[in-house]
Amino acid sequence: MESAYFEIKKSMLGRRALRSRTWPGIAQEIYTLLTAYQVIRIAIADATQATGTDPDRCSFSIALNTARDQIVQAQGVIADTVIDLVGAIGHAVLGTLMPARRIRLGPRAVKRPLSRYAYKSIKVDRHTYKATISIDILTSDPGP
Repeated sequence: MESAYFEIKKSMLGRRALRSRTWPGIAQEIYTLLTAYQVIRIAIADATQATGTDPDRCSFSIALNTARDQIVQAQGVIADTVIDLVGAIGHAVLGTLMPARRIRLGPRAVKRPLSRYAYKSIKVDRHTYKATISIDILTSDPGP
């Protein structure tokens, strides 16, 4: 989910703010961005499924730029009798595959707390001490 949000924010919007000033307009822009994102992801998935390629190797930015070129330049609007299932987006993505992900050598680790040497000027007592806790239970009847 975070990668989808990042791709919409950085790639599709180019870090620009939404243009609408009303709530219905903002909702319309968000739904349009989400729909366009899903269409591009489906095009990438279809292209990789047809060739047996790993979808992680495909670039979202290349797919987005190819889709923009098709819309702006109206390329491939009138289809011939031959239907290309991969399409222009698939050909562009498959033509510029990213390298395969490297295999993780070690397991994911939780980040460790700050080093004890990070704050040399601040004296922090890092020793453990035993503590005694006493609990006194008070009754409602104070007695004689």
